Amino acid sequence: MQKYTVVVCDHIHEAGLKMLQEDENINFIMAADVDKKELVETIIPKADVAITRSSTDVDEFFIEHAVNMKAIVRAGVGVDNVNIPECSKKGIIVMNVPTANTIAAVELTMTHMLSCMRMFPYSHDHLKNQRVWKREKWYGYELKGKKLGIIGFGNIGSRVAKRAKAFEMDIVAYDPYIEPSKVTDLDMTYTKNFDDILACDVITIHTPKNQETINIIDKEEIAKMKDGVVLVNCARGGLYNEDALYDGLKSGKIRFAGIDVFVKEPAINNKLLDLDNIVVSPHLGANTYESQYNIGTQAAQNAIAAAKGIAYPNAMNLPIDESKIPPFVKPFLEMGQKIGFLESQINKSKIISIKVKGQGEIADYVDSLATFVTVGALSHSSETINYVNADFVAKEKAIEVEAVNLGDSKVYKNLITVKITTNEGTTSISATIFEDGLQRIVAIDGFDIEFPLKGDMVLFKNSDVPGVIGSVGTILADNNVNISDFSLARNEQSEALAVILVDNVVNDTTLSQLASLDACISVNYARL
Repeated sequence: MQKYTVVVCDHIHEAGLKMLQEDENINFIMAADVDKKELVETIIPKADVAITRSSTDVDEFFIEHAVNMKAIVRAGVGVDNVNIPECSKKGIIVMNVPTANTIAAVELTMTHMLSCMRMFPYSHDHLKNQRVWKREKWYGYELKGKKLGIIGFGNIGSRVAKRAKAFEMDIVAYDPYIEPSKVTDLDMTYTKNFDDILACDVITIHTPKNQETINIIDKEEIAKMKDGVVLVNCARGGLYNEDALYDGLKSGKIRFAGIDVFVKEPAINNKLLDLDNIVVSPHLGANTYESQYNIGTQAAQNAIAAAKGIAYPNAMNLPIDESKIPPFVKPFLEMGQKIGFLESQINKSKIISIKVKGQGEIADYVDSLATFVTVGALSHSSETINYVNADFVAKEKAIEVEAVNLGDSKVYKNLITVKITTNEGTTSISATIFEDGLQRIVAIDGFDIEFPLKGDMVLFKNSDVPGVIGSVGTILADNNVNISDFSLARNEQSEALAVILVDNVVNDTTLSQLASLDACISVNYARL
């Protein structure tokens, strides 16, 4: 059994550590308390995947020693400390966990917004610490009726907008990388003119930190704002120029600011702390118990998937420009890779060709989809396979990769079909993603069968005769294998296919017993 080494460079929730420890394919190394130089020089060279947080810099020194590295999982949203271009040159996939702390960041933003409007931390200090009861000193402002400008309308910005709307605020959103309907469908205003944001009563930002967004609010922008504006930043330090912010607060142009992030952290000597019209917190955007659990478990799941070559969820250095693809495409790319990985387990022979067909809107992206399928299909090979080198490796192995745009689908909004031919036969799987975001297979080798694309599964093909289901169930029960889902389909050739999702690892003895049933045509076991 092949083992993959996953190194945890920084502390994550113990639930994530437990997932790594319990996976029999993972050699888990906990190195969060190891000196960083020793970590890079002695442990990183062994790693297939590394999980990092903000305490570990993935710089040229790190990457130079990552000689066996397939992927790096940044346990969190920001990847400021990861040199993504250098990782790409080495064929290392960089992933993050973009949604795990979404609610924590959203609620912290609302906390800062309310604190700024009502000066709550100051009135609290006045009463609790100074023991002064002076109600007339603490007149604030209501959110109702105020215009809120939101820079960045992604996972966090859009949720801040929904909560602000519940406070009866008027929302203006600026995000050049989304469809305007994402905003207007919520009865909010979408703008391409940044000056519309600067005219708002309250402004909050929810963007990544990059060349386009650093100092997006500077002296020139603050000068255009209305007097008494309130600014909130719970995203990344440096999106608001700190010198300009300080001057604006000191002059009163900015009435109040709520800041969770700073250019240099820890920010214990930052001059902004000297002001009496600012609410601050020490980078608490992800500091909830729920968020830390989500970050730890999702990072562990992603690391395991990447180590095994199943998928690279939320990859930052994809072979396509994400800003040019609609949000719905990325989950299909990930699903295509899973299908390729699944088919390589069902049909364990030398691959001759891979054919990927797309129907619906996803058909326009079938070329990129084929690359992802190839990564999954070739993940069992001895070479390191990723998005960067998949096409090259396929050509080197004389594998024909074909992408076909079939136009609209008559049944599904979007449908992908992956047909893999080996020297032993052909396997074909069709799948889609429904409105609930769940990836589901809808057909295998001519059988119309629907089941979720996840977990451990037994695929049992048999002659369509009485008693087979009972016999299969008995064998699994006798081997202490618990069934979590059972899907069944039949074809016109009097054959049946059962896809059985199970809670336990199925060993070779159990599979041999299933194969010995008289009605059995084939039995396969796959793990996703």
